[in-house]
Amino acid sequence: MTGPGFDDSWTIWLSLFAIALVTTLPRASFIVLGSRVPLPPRIQRALRYAPAAALAAVVAPDLLVANDVVSLLNPRLGAGLVVLAVASRWRNPFLPFIAGMGSLWALQYLA
Repeated sequence: MTGPGFDDSWTIWLSLFAIALVTTLPRASFIVLGSRVPLPPRIQRALRYAPAAALAAVVAPDLLVANDVVSLLNPRLGAGLVVLAVASRWRNPFLPFIAGMGSLWALQYLA
């Protein structure tokens, strides 16, 4: 609503404040409440998988999408599968990187 004598800047500030509140409250509740309000065991078990789920959500689109199309015949997906196989077989933290980059370069060369 605009008109003579009406300033819309307060709605912008109110919106920014509401967005900040909505994003901060859930995060701060864990810090502020701490151990005073324990989470149910079922939720604690579910939260154990949150980091892995976040990592998968970041990595999976990059492995599955090539040239803006979902493709299963993709060098990055092949290299990702090699990384998973190497990481599950050997517990060396550097070997999956080396095997993944080597297989990615080889698969890109062949493609």
